[in-house]
Amino acid sequence: MVMSNFRLSRRAVLRGAGAIAIALPWLEIMGPERTARAAPAPAKRFLAVYTPGGTVIDRWRPTGSETSFTLGPILSPLAPVQDRLLVLDGLDMKAARGEGHQSGIIAWLTGTPQEGSPRGYGSGPSVDQVIASKISAGQKAKASIQIAVRWATGKAHGLLTNMNAANFEDAAPYSPISPRLDPVEIFTELFGTLNPSAGNDAARRLARKQSILDFLDRRYSALSARLGAADRQKIDQHLTKIREIEMSLSNLPTTTSACHAPERVDTSDYNPRTGFNADDFGAVKDTSTDAAIPKVGKLMMDMLVMSLACDITAVGTLQWSDTEAKHTFPWLNLTEHHHFYQHDGGFRPDECERICNWYSKQHLYLVQEMEKIDMGGHSLLDESVVFFGSELSDPPTHTHTNMPFLLAGGGGGLRTGRWVRYQNNVPHNNLLVSLLNLFGDDRTTFGDPRYCTGPLTNLT
Repeated sequence: MVMSNFRLSRRAVLRGAGAIAIALPWLEIMGPERTARAAPAPAKRFLAVYTPGGTVIDRWRPTGSETSFTLGPILSPLAPVQDRLLVLDGLDMKAARGEGHQSGIIAWLTGTPQEGSPRGYGSGPSVDQVIASKISAGQKAKASIQIAVRWATGKAHGLLTNMNAANFEDAAPYSPISPRLDPVEIFTELFGTLNPSAGNDAARRLARKQSILDFLDRRYSALSARLGAADRQKIDQHLTKIREIEMSLSNLPTTTSACHAPERVDTSDYNPRTGFNADDFGAVKDTSTDAAIPKVGKLMMDMLVMSLACDITAVGTLQWSDTEAKHTFPWLNLTEHHHFYQHDGGFRPDECERICNWYSKQHLYLVQEMEKIDMGGHSLLDESVVFFGSELSDPPTHTHTNMPFLLAGGGGGLRTGRWVRYQNNVPHNNLLVSLLNLFGDDRTTFGDPRYCTGPLTNLT
């Protein structure tokens, strides 16, 4: 029988043997009671999702009007969630000053130009880390989570970008935060190990085909008996998802593209901190584990969504490859790497469109998974802002005008289901300011002030 005075904290976890601790999704018993949404509240979650190499802008751009539009061929997979999207057209990434790829990935979230050459970084914090300092740091188990798939596969472009600044003080150096690459390590970090002293216990548990759920003992049964039917169903679904992730992890190749950098012809010039020198490697291909990329990417998105839904963090970044994307796409029957189709082999718009269209399908999965999560009368997507972007616009010219930016969610009153076109070369730093405003930060400038004229209009 459910006890009417029984309540759970939003930070409650389901503990098991050893160091097992499974964060719980939002449950009705955690309260508060469901109420109709009033005036827009500040957004509560933020994701930044990066895809490499720009786009084919005339195949990316919608047709129609602001509120009645048809997505272009590249974005067409997102049609089922078109009402949850805000397509931004006409923004220029003016802060991208320097080498095309590197300066672009630095400027995307920091709004600052590349300092130094060829491997300089930005001079300010990235917007995700500023948001994390406001809504996540000191309030969640993790201030933010950085995840990447097939990272550091080509030249130095993007190997250690200033996507995320490690320090929030204006006078401090803004060093990059490297993303996490290994899905097993990420799973272990989120859910603990059987033995705190076992450095790689999750991998051994998976090898034994044991589940983290096997070590919950009778704690789940005891908790379930005190919950209502709706909450029991929600926890069952949550644990089923965890088991699904585990089973997928156990079926990965022993060496996956997400877990390890590809083998190189010559490793004598390798620096563990910065990677390989930019001038030493051209189109180095390692196709042995490229086929695992879709499976690894899905796992990464699942764990990222779960970390938000369980309140482990409120901020995350997902980086699909580095800027040069020197991996192949066997599942698309493309034998060359993305950078080859961008310009190494001459601009190939048809192949670039196929690759960008596939990334849109991954974005669809992420948005729909967030939309499924009930946070108490509204979805996880409703209280979140997801920022999809790239480091440049036009692949063959490396330009940073008319950037292919996309927002999803409803956090902070973001008005979606629209295609908003901007004129007169509006700097993308204005968008970064507006993202901060959605989270209750009332500043009017961000990044390098030379490339910011104030908050972007027509978002809410």
